Amino acid sequence: MRQGSLPSEPNGKEPIISAIVAAYGPFDPAEGARMLDRLTHRGPDGEGSQRVRDAWLGHRRLAILDPEGGGQPLNAPEQGLWLVGDGEVYNHTRLRAELDQRGHRFQTRSDHETVLHLLAQDGPSALTRLWGMFAFIAAGEDGTFIAARDMIGIAPLYWVRDGATVLFASELKAFDPARRNDVESFPPGHTWSPETGLEQILTLPEVRSPVLRELVGEDESEEEPPEAVFAAIRDTLVTAVERCMTADVPIGTLLSGGLDSSIVTAIAARAAKRQGWRLPTFSVGLEGSEDLAAARHLASVLETAHYERVYTEDELIDWVPEVIGVIESFDPQLVHSSVPNLLVAKLASRHVKAVIIGEGADELFAGYSHYGEIKGDEELHEALVRTIEGMHAGGLQRVDRVAGANGLEPRIPFLDVDLVELGLALPARWKLAHEDRAEKWLLRRAFEGWLPDELLWRRKAQFGEGTGARDVLREHYGTLVDEEEFERERGAVDPPLRTREEAAYYRIFQQHLTGMDPEGVVGRFAEP
Repeated sequence: MRQGSLPSEPNGKEPIISAIVAAYGPFDPAEGARMLDRLTHRGPDGEGSQRVRDAWLGHRRLAILDPEGGGQPLNAPEQGLWLVGDGEVYNHTRLRAELDQRGHRFQTRSDHETVLHLLAQDGPSALTRLWGMFAFIAAGEDGTFIAARDMIGIAPLYWVRDGATVLFASELKAFDPARRNDVESFPPGHTWSPETGLEQILTLPEVRSPVLRELVGEDESEEEPPEAVFAAIRDTLVTAVERCMTADVPIGTLLSGGLDSSIVTAIAARAAKRQGWRLPTFSVGLEGSEDLAAARHLASVLETAHYERVYTEDELIDWVPEVIGVIESFDPQLVHSSVPNLLVAKLASRHVKAVIIGEGADELFAGYSHYGEIKGDEELHEALVRTIEGMHAGGLQRVDRVAGANGLEPRIPFLDVDLVELGLALPARWKLAHEDRAEKWLLRRAFEGWLPDELLWRRKAQFGEGTGARDVLREHYGTLVDEEEFERERGAVDPPLRTREEAAYYRIFQQHLTGMDPEGVVGRFAEP
């Protein structure tokens, strides 16, 4: 099967998933080495570290494109600056062209080296120009130190503030057990330096474009969107998916059979066909599950190279302890979706190196069932913004950890900055579901004709529900903690554990992450 690249910026980068560890202040490099060892799964192909004055930087690397190059920490010798990073900067080629004109000399094609030189030239303000998903730590021989994370928190980053020492790492499990009670999530859209402390420099995009303002309209009484809105949603998502398909490695889609992954797959399949290759798609589920049947049907219609794994109930149950260790969460909804997600990622990793996924559509277009209880426009918009701001501790955490455990690069077109800007600009009243309007109605209407109607208008099922995982896991793990034990243990976290099933998952979580205080670092869905 031949893979192609759509016309866009060339990659010139290492894959998204890698591991960073860093410290500012008094620090034993042996602790840094231990932390990096716990993150080998994120970067099994190389390791590097560097002491830079009052800082220590460490990195583990997954090498897909160039096994011999692209190692970190990266260095700009003339500026005396070093950097470690995780993630991807989508607009690095244009930024590099500007830097070339100003005399910067590059040693690699890495998008992260572009960030290094941009920081050396403009300082922390340069980070507002980055478009992508990233976590970076930079340290200079002059004492400069800065940590930064993208505005949504697609790339993971955690930290511990311990007096004069501040530590950073990509996953919770990296920290020594004695440190884990103090771990916090580094807030998305923020930077930290010893001089300025924690500062927010990036926020969710506002309506910047006059064209977008005109498209959305100023008349708040307009109940129905004009046809141009559906065209804008469609065109923006198509562009985002095609941008995700720019790859020097084999790429496919994770096809759950639900609306979001089906639309993404339909767009990618058309683009692949134009290029002369056949899109690989990957699905999992119990025999007879709704998602498996829907994915199989769509793969046939789109003529993709379809791969699937049918698992048993016993396999679902047996994988849970490993899954909880991978995703670093005990939230039932996240566990329900993560078990099939881990299994489909293992399947995909045998055939491709990058996968396009449908994460983010529910948050932009009001897909979750509890949104149906909201009647007011402003209330729904505020709820959607809160959900997007919390994704880094929920669905995005699952995406990152599962991909990192399987050597895959995840690509998320629904969180493309242009689509997020458009989605947040659309009046929330257009997203409200009611008896005559299905959830994510805007998205469904925008892609009429792209999917068979029975799939386009299929009712929403959470991934763990559609694959058959939810009911199996609830029934089994809910019996492992009796009522007396549950009442005794439920107050171990705040807010308290909600079900006996969640209590069983929390026990496993504690085994994997001894000493971890989950408050502030483990997100929990509204419904267990």
